Amino acid sequence: MAERVLVAESVGDSGLDMLQVAGFDVDLGIGWPREQLAEQIGDYDGILIRSATKLDADLIGRATRLRVIARAGVGIDNIDVAAATKRGIIVANAPRSNIVTAAEHTMALLLALARHIPQAHAALTAGRWERKNFSGIELMDKTLGVLGFGRIGQLVAVRAKGFGMRVVAYDPYVASERYSNLGVEKCVRPDALYAQADFVTVHLPDTPETDGWLDAEAFAKMRDGVRILNVARGSLIVDEDLEDALDSGKVAGAALDVFRTEPITDHPLFGYPNVIVTPHLGASTTEATDRAGYQAAEQIVAALQGGSVTTAVNAPTIKPEDIEVLGPFLPLCHQLGRLGTALALCGSIDRIEIECNGRIAERDTRPLGTAVLLGALEGHTEEPINAVNAPAIADERGIEVIETKSTVARDFTDLVRVNVVCGGGTTTVAGTTIGRRNRPHLLQAWGQRFNLQLEPYVTLFRYNDVPGVIGRVGTFFGQRNVNIGSAAVGHSPDNGEQQHAVMILTTDAEVPQQLVDEIIASSETFIDGRTVALS
Repeated sequence: MAERVLVAESVGDSGLDMLQVAGFDVDLGIGWPREQLAEQIGDYDGILIRSATKLDADLIGRATRLRVIARAGVGIDNIDVAAATKRGIIVANAPRSNIVTAAEHTMALLLALARHIPQAHAALTAGRWERKNFSGIELMDKTLGVLGFGRIGQLVAVRAKGFGMRVVAYDPYVASERYSNLGVEKCVRPDALYAQADFVTVHLPDTPETDGWLDAEAFAKMRDGVRILNVARGSLIVDEDLEDALDSGKVAGAALDVFRTEPITDHPLFGYPNVIVTPHLGASTTEATDRAGYQAAEQIVAALQGGSVTTAVNAPTIKPEDIEVLGPFLPLCHQLGRLGTALALCGSIDRIEIECNGRIAERDTRPLGTAVLLGALEGHTEEPINAVNAPAIADERGIEVIETKSTVARDFTDLVRVNVVCGGGTTTVAGTTIGRRNRPHLLQAWGQRFNLQLEPYVTLFRYNDVPGVIGRVGTFFGQRNVNIGSAAVGHSPDNGEQQHAVMILTTDAEVPQQLVDEIIASSETFIDGRTVALS
C-alpha cells in the first residue's frame, strides 16, 4: 500500500509532480477547515503545508500515521516542533527557497533608491515631467556596507560587485577566507563599516541583541548622505531614529520592505519623498514559491523512502546506548560553544576545534560537536539553527570544524575542550560534568584554570594579579544590587614578570555590559571583561 501525502496548501506543480512520481497517493486538502483536517490527518504518512495551516499539539496527536511534516517556506512558527519530535515525526522546511529572491529584491531597491525610480514614475503618471527633480547617483565606485554576511548578504555582495561597487561587510561569525574569496573587505566592528559606506543594507537575524541595531547612535557614525536598505526584519531599525536622520539630512534616503508591525498602511515614513517602501515582497516571486514547494516535497520523499532529510529542524535521536553517556554533556558543550566565541570576539571565526576526552570518546561524539556549534552560532544566523543544520550553516560561513577525541583525560574522567581560532589567535575553554546530577563545570578560560559550576549568567574579568581586585568588583556589583552566586580565580605561574589572573563570577541575573565596562574603566589593573548569558 502506497504512503499517503496530504498537500494542505497551494504549492507549485513541480512539488506535486515530485510526490506523484515518487509513487505516493497525493490528496489536495487546500482550504480544509480545521475540523476536517483534525478528522482526516490520521490517514496520512506525510503532510505538506505553508504558513496558513497551524499544526498544534492537538492536531499532531491525532496524526497516528504521520512520519513527516514539510513546510514550504523558511519559518516553522505554525508547527509544534516539540510535539512532533515527541511522536517521532520529522519536521523539515525549505530554508534556501527565498535567498535568491531576497537578494534580488535588495538589489531592486538599491537601484530604485539610487535613481528615484518610484518617485519619477509617480510624477510622470500624474502628468508631471520633472526630469531635474529626479537626478540620481551611479552605483559604480560607491561603497556598499553589508551588515550580516550570511547567505543573503553574500549574494547581495556578489551582485553589487557586478555593478562595480566596493563592498565592505560586518559579521564576526563568518570566516576571513569567505570575505577574501568574494572580494569583500571585512570590517572588524560596525563603526568601521558606517564610516565608509554610501549605502548600508541589513541582513541580520532577529534577536534581542539585534533589535534596534540601526538607531540614532549608529546613524550618527555614518557618512552624511548615506542611504539605508532593509529587506530583512523590521525590528532591526528604530523607526523614530531613522525619521530623525531623514529630517536632518544625515540619511539621504531609505528603502524598506519590512516593518515592526505587519500588515501596515499608515507608517510615518510612508509620506517621505525619499523613502521607498514595498509590502514585504522579499520572498515573493513565482520561482521562490515553486522552489519552496519543490524543496519541501524533496524532504517528504526522503523521509518516507529512507533518504537523508537535509533540512530537518528537529534533532535526530541519540542512540539509546549512547544517551546515558553523552546526554549529560550536551548542555555543557552548548555552554562552552557560547562562552568560547564570546571570549574570542576577534572579528571573524575561522575554525572551531572540539576535543572530547575520556570515556565519552568511546561513543559517537558528533552530537557533542553539534551542541558546541549551536552554542557558538545561535542568534547569529539568518535562519534558525538547529542540531540538524548547524554543520551545514558553519560550512556556508566558511567556518572549519575539526573534531578529535581521545580516551585519555588528564585529571578528570571526561573532558571537553573547545578552541575558537580567529584573527591569528586561539581562545580555549574546557569543562566537564561533576556529581550524580552531572552539573557542568568550567575548568579553563582565557588561559587560566579553575573549577566552577556554570550557571545561566557568568561574568569574567582578566586583570593584573594584584591584591584587592575581588573586593573591588564585589563593591561595584553590590552598589548595583547584583547578587554574586559563586566565584573562582585562576592565576598564571609565577615567572618573575607581571602576573595576570582571570576571575569568573556567576550571578542569578544578567549583568549589564555597561557595568563591566565601568569596572574596567575604573582602574588600569583591569585588562578585559565580558558578561555572557549561557542559557
